[in-house]
Amino acid sequence: MSELCHDFEIFPRDNVTGYKSYRFGDFKVRRDEYFAHLTWPNGEHIMPIDGFMRALMRAVAWKFFYGTVSFDAVFGTTNHYGEVDVFAGTYHEVLKRAGRDHLQRFDSDELHEIFTDMVRDWTNEGYDPFAAPGETGGAWGRKNGDNDAAVDRKRVTAERMVGLPGDAPMRTDDNGFPQNRMLADVESDQPVVEAEPGFEGEVAAFNLFDYLSRSDVTWNPSVCSVVKESLYCPTSEEFTLPVEHGNDRVEWFIQLSDEIIWDVKDKNTGRPRARVTMRPGDVACMPADIRHQGFSPKRSMLLVWENASPRIPEMIIKGEAPVVPVTF
Repeated sequence: MSELCHDFEIFPRDNVTGYKSYRFGDFKVRRDEYFAHLTWPNGEHIMPIDGFMRALMRAVAWKFFYGTVSFDAVFGTTNHYGEVDVFAGTYHEVLKRAGRDHLQRFDSDELHEIFTDMVRDWTNEGYDPFAAPGETGGAWGRKNGDNDAAVDRKRVTAERMVGLPGDAPMRTDDNGFPQNRMLADVESDQPVVEAEPGFEGEVAAFNLFDYLSRSDVTWNPSVCSVVKESLYCPTSEEFTLPVEHGNDRVEWFIQLSDEIIWDVKDKNTGRPRARVTMRPGDVACMPADIRHQGFSPKRSMLLVWENASPRIPEMIIKGEAPVVPVTF
């Protein structure tokens, strides 16, 4: 296990661009009007600021999610659930071979704090890094206001099922969630539930398509139902998944509407392994040894099923659990 780094620094605002710069361990990050610039002891990297911001927003909102969240082919994080690796080039075949890679491990809460400050400072008024590009202002330009209401959104995490008494609320017009412009034709009728007396708080149902049609963010899986360690995490997708997600467990996808094209790569090298096109009714499994990124030409609805057991990653590392759901 890597030694934890607790060394962080926030630099004053640049006199020209107006943005802060940041250092976490050996990594330094700054932005200008168009790009994020990253440096580490034996390397440097540049990313367009819009792509960096969309990825940074997910890293913050997901609390680093599970497995690996690659901002692009070079830079990203790996969640060890309480501790987080920040890496550059570690999963890039050429940089790794050239010895230009670098990795450091941080306390999750400490790193999350500085990433949160970064996404707040680098988000300008009118820009929403959680929304589809066609629904928001641009990430470019000099510092101009803030949009804390957008970046401070909380991921929906039901404990049993959305809509049950005391659990995560439904999305409705009444609580400020109108149907999205691309999903305005989705029926909003809700099922009728007639529970036996005494079971009113135990039996429920809701219109999942209507629920997803009212999502005001993209590529942000909400936990809508929980049965022990089994999570249903549906989401609405438009444009490009802002990260390459490297699984640390098997993950199931069920395409509910429209179409998503997935690029699937080897997790450690980035070499292409497959391209998967999913249309309504299609079911696919993403193995535990890959990274994937999706492209949704029109806003679509996807159901993600996850086994959230914290034992699975270690079992896979030890060879006690497979990286695929079935071997033919």
